[in-house]
Amino acid sequence: MPRRTKIIATLGPASESDETVRAMIEAGCDVFRLNLAHGTASQAIERMRQVRRLASEAGRAVGILADLPGPKVRLSEFVDGGLQLHEGDTVSVAPGGERSGPDGLWVDYPLLINDVGPGDVLTLGDGGVSLTVSSNDGAQLKATVHGEGLMQGRPGLHIPSDRLTMSSPTAEDLYFLDALVEEGVDMIGLSFVRSAHDIRRVGVEPPPRGPLIVAKIETRAAVENLDGILQVAGAIMVARGDLGIECGIEELPHLQKRIIRSCIASGLPVITATQMLESMVHSAAPTRAEITDVANAIFDGTSAVMLSGETAVGHDPVEVVATMSRIAERADAEFDYQAWPRGIRDLRRNTATSPESSITDAISGAAWRAATELDAAAIVCVSDTGFTVRSIARFRPSMGIIGLSPSTRTVNQLALSWGVTPMVAPARDDDMAVDDLAIRVRDTGQVRSGDLVAVVWGSGSGVRKTDTVRLLRVP
Repeated sequence: MPRRTKIIATLGPASESDETVRAMIEAGCDVFRLNLAHGTASQAIERMRQVRRLASEAGRAVGILADLPGPKVRLSEFVDGGLQLHEGDTVSVAPGGERSGPDGLWVDYPLLINDVGPGDVLTLGDGGVSLTVSSNDGAQLKATVHGEGLMQGRPGLHIPSDRLTMSSPTAEDLYFLDALVEEGVDMIGLSFVRSAHDIRRVGVEPPPRGPLIVAKIETRAAVENLDGILQVAGAIMVARGDLGIECGIEELPHLQKRIIRSCIASGLPVITATQMLESMVHSAAPTRAEITDVANAIFDGTSAVMLSGETAVGHDPVEVVATMSRIAERADAEFDYQAWPRGIRDLRRNTATSPESSITDAISGAAWRAATELDAAAIVCVSDTGFTVRSIARFRPSMGIIGLSPSTRTVNQLALSWGVTPMVAPARDDDMAVDDLAIRVRDTGQVRSGDLVAVVWGSGSGVRKTDTVRLLRVP
């Protein structure tokens, strides 16, 4: 069985050459992530153009996800050699640009003193070291260290999201957004989302004229407001790093399952991210726990799994992608394709839907059932925006999904959707055109003459509704 779960790989110093990016595409990368917390807008645009060129050469639809920095707070650069922190140490923390070290920790957030007070817990880096604030004298904080660790570089400082004055998107985010939307970026990752209002503030046109907005769920407020966020976002990322700090690591597996199922029921692609194959930053092979984590995310129903430092700074980005592809392909083969749709139907039954959504639910469900019962070779979805394709993908059919769209941006966005092979093709809804589309799909080698396929589309223009299904033999 071909791999259905999509792979996102982050570009960075270890993966900046044409040779490496080309090999990552060949190894199975479906979407490249640009981490805008590092680098400039012009550098990001240069990377976008590089990916577009190499994907075109490979004849692959490859999406580009630009991940905005958001209200990320970081410590200033540590002194040479770093600073070893020990359990019980007392440190001072203050806003400023001096180098962090034995004399104090400096933070690039001017409102730190206003937002943080005694009793608040600040977390450094990946969570191995935390600081409990004991006092705030109006100029600096005093805090007690919990945990042990060597602090180097510019680690993040996690402030509880309900204490932050700064909201998402930031002024820096909007600057990046303007440049990248003009360049035609496919997807935008919005960091530290708290509510649907944060997503509305982005202010871009809806797909396909604008990018797909990927809301990163990494705050307690986002979990509490998930239903509202699902109504306005284009996709969701389970950002397990900060989410685990905010809500507690013991809650993380349960939140992951809940978020994934809610997203799929709503017809939104969902990404599982953070430390999926972290050991491969330095090691040639992942740990057994990491392999199991990836497989379990796939069994949960995730649309995509994401690689961060593993491909951005790791010693072998190509092998990381190839390893992830093998793990995902094997897990996809064990996915419970029969039980999954029943759970989705139950979730949708308990969700308030519009008349258009009810029609889409009925037609997409009917297409899945017919294709499954008749052992169709594929489900072919025709869509300007990708809505119909994503509506079918949430059922996780055992046969392939072929997503056809006249929009190149939609095709690139569909590279994120589970089980979808995206292709550029004219979107038309008369019967003769449907036969022509079946021939087009046949000519790409996705199906063969005589195969039964289900073709699904929406008859209205500019309406998010799927209302037509046709079964036919490929000429």
